[in-house]
Amino acid sequence: MIKRELAFTLAETLIVMGIIGVVAALTLPNLNSSTGEKEKVAKVKKIYSNIEDAYGRAIAVYGPMQEWFNSDTNELMYSKRAGERITEFMKISKSCANNTTAGCVTNADMKTIVGGTSGKLAKSNMYTYILADGTSFIVDGKNAKINNTIIFAVDIDGPSKGKFTHGYDVFFFSANSTGVFPDDNVRIAPHICRVTTSASVCTIWVIYNNNMDYLKIDNSGKCPNGTTILNWTTNTTCK
Repeated sequence: MIKRELAFTLAETLIVMGIIGVVAALTLPNLNSSTGEKEKVAKVKKIYSNIEDAYGRAIAVYGPMQEWFNSDTNELMYSKRAGERITEFMKISKSCANNTTAGCVTNADMKTIVGGTSGKLAKSNMYTYILADGTSFIVDGKNAKINNTIIFAVDIDGPSKGKFTHGYDVFFFSANSTGVFPDDNVRIAPHICRVTTSASVCTIWVIYNNNMDYLKIDNSGKCPNGTTILNWTTNTTCK
């Protein structure tokens, strides 16, 4: 008896490989985009947690934040005091003090996700650092005595990578006598990053909704499917 072995021909194998290639080309970009977004969300939430922890430790050691600046007389001194006390309890790889050209932060105008720019992220009255994971970390204490508030800005891609865009890789937090908050202490707000006139509402969306779907919507808040409009109650994702 003659035993025959079944196998694919070369032509059939090439056809199958071609189909697999087309499917991969269509799906991998979306997969990579989703993975990248999840990594950014996780990093923003981790930084938020680290700032909260460091702020709590600083208060435990140095007392209430509003008492930190009793001997300080100007905005730079406020930023210096706040920066040194907060970063004492964070993993820092580099400190640039108030030198905005020393390599801790991109020395360019920050971009907005709807186009255009919104000025420098760091100014000479602020203190800048690079965290151990490469994140640019900016401490702004100018309002420390006026309304007992410290502002923190982060560029999660660091000073030499990324888009340097608010809501994409640049995010903001604030601290006052009651704790640390995403953005300007705007709790579950009606505002959505991209469709609001207020710039500081991107971080709060990421922290509470665990996504960056505001990057996918149009200027009216509508998702790519053409029907879903992002909001804080029923549609917190475009999926």
